[in-house]
Amino acid sequence: MKLVIVSGMSGSGKSVALHTLEDIGFYCIDNLPVGLLADFGRHMTEQDSKSADRYAVGIDARNGAEDLSRFPHILDELEALGIRSEILFLRAAYTTLIKRFSETRRRHPLSLPNTSLEEAIQREAELLAPIRERADLVIDTTATNVHQLRELVRERLDRRADARLSLLFVSFGFKHGVPKDADYVFDVRCLPNPHWEPRLRPLTGRDADVQRYLEAQPSVERMYTQIRDFVEEWLPSFEREGRSYLTVAVGCTGGQHRSVYLTERLAEHFRQRSDNVIVRHRELT
Repeated sequence: MKLVIVSGMSGSGKSVALHTLEDIGFYCIDNLPVGLLADFGRHMTEQDSKSADRYAVGIDARNGAEDLSRFPHILDELEALGIRSEILFLRAAYTTLIKRFSETRRRHPLSLPNTSLEEAIQREAELLAPIRERADLVIDTTATNVHQLRELVRERLDRRADARLSLLFVSFGFKHGVPKDADYVFDVRCLPNPHWEPRLRPLTGRDADVQRYLEAQPSVERMYTQIRDFVEEWLPSFEREGRSYLTVAVGCTGGQHRSVYLTERLAEHFRQRSDNVIVRHRELT
């Protein structure tokens, strides 16, 4: 039996995440009062073996501040019932959330006559802090569209049916910002850049000509080996600690060549030990 608790900032994609989980076989409930979460857990344990064994509930700032403050205690109650829960928390930059609300003309759930949208978002972040602090997986949707979010939720949560750690390697360009949901960030801008080769500039790190160029650079091979060895050294410790998700981000200037090449190589290596390895190229979508 598995329970996924979906929470996060309004406008960050919680509904999309819940609908995606429903599509892949989860029994989903949106806006469940926090105070009923333990009761729902008891109901889950009383179901017969033919009932659904994967559940997801949405919990957000529409709950009261007092109920949200009790969230860690309620998680302990679920654990005492023998329910394995995972928390997915969705967030986005404040400027992005403001833009999304302005474009859709939706009312923020914490809006009041004398409260600005930015103040409502800040208050929401404070209320959800107890959930954010206990999150197993945080997804930043600032630069993620609906289709990308659906795929990411499907890959990271559906593939973890065997309870093993899900390892995501993501390439990105520093000029577009650092992924805020990464556990480790490696800067590879010091490596030779194929961008300055006119014939390689329009290609990416997935193209054979770029790969051959980078493979011929000793510094690239040294960087790959050191990142690979670092992750390989510490991955068992994360697994022993019961971590469910680990995100490793590799960034170059534009996110087209060096980071893409290294991300692909790292994922290929770690797929030899697990099939719970995912690759995402942020700037190639």
